[in-house]
Amino acid sequence: MTFPIISADIEPHLNWRELTAAIEQAHRLPKAEISDSFLYRRGDTLLSRAAWIDGMGALVKTASIFPDNPSQGLPSVNGGVSLFSDTDGTLQAMVDFHLVTKWKTAGDSLLAAQYLARPDSRNITLVGAGAVARSMHSAYRAVFPDASFTVWSRRSDTAAELAAELPDAVATQDLEQAVAQADIICTATMSTTPVIFGEWLQPGQHLDLIGAYRPDMREVDDIALQRAALFVDSRDTTLDHIGELKDPLSRNVIDRSNIQADYYDMASGLFKRPSPDAITICKNGGGAHLDLMTCHYIMSKWHERIVDC
Repeated sequence: MTFPIISADIEPHLNWRELTAAIEQAHRLPKAEISDSFLYRRGDTLLSRAAWIDGMGALVKTASIFPDNPSQGLPSVNGGVSLFSDTDGTLQAMVDFHLVTKWKTAGDSLLAAQYLARPDSRNITLVGAGAVARSMHSAYRAVFPDASFTVWSRRSDTAAELAAELPDAVATQDLEQAVAQADIICTATMSTTPVIFGEWLQPGQHLDLIGAYRPDMREVDDIALQRAALFVDSRDTTLDHIGELKDPLSRNVIDRSNIQADYYDMASGLFKRPSPDAITICKNGGGAHLDLMTCHYIMSKWHERIVDC
């Protein structure tokens, strides 16, 4: 049996707005069955995620996360993605891991921003200067084309390098000021302690939290969570697994009832900004169901390309 191996060559045919529309539409299908497993060795992580959506198919994605790899000139995240048929379980495609991860991660938070950020948002602060920050710059520009960007990183040289590569971007060493002046704040760090503090936040801001993926990771402090209207992409992948919410929930800083909605609530209208002056936070937990939705979008574009050829 043969199956396509879809590489990053398809990327010029992908579109951020099309992807978020596909993710939103996929959440109208039966709720995904998902399963995650984590293995740890000191600071390294082996993460395997599986999802099955009735009517769409199944996916298994395994990621190895080695934070020290960049010092050796290697990506910190590597892995593989397998897509399986919903009708007979056969292997339907192998899709480039980095392509799926890039578009899933950024598309996930872009969808949240489309619903929660003010439509007139113009100033966006990127906290972190790695591959995810670069992807978010591209994604945000598809929805907020007039936006200007401020880049902060613990290493000022990496922030300056990224800002020099990106249109309409400048670097800063003053994170508090960059947060205070932003309409949208996007965190994409490997931090285990908060880098954003609630006392810095201003009415009307939206925060996309991406970086924390382990139980010992946090990017915002307790006050930020208490001041904001809280949303997640998926309750199933965030509340009991990621330190950003698991930790404050365990200490009764916030309650599960404080999570106003996830993407399965979009159809009912619950996933929305409460008011123009509200501070909104959406925690991006990822999840294999979002990889599956993204893979189906990518595969649809691959089929269109084959037909066109």
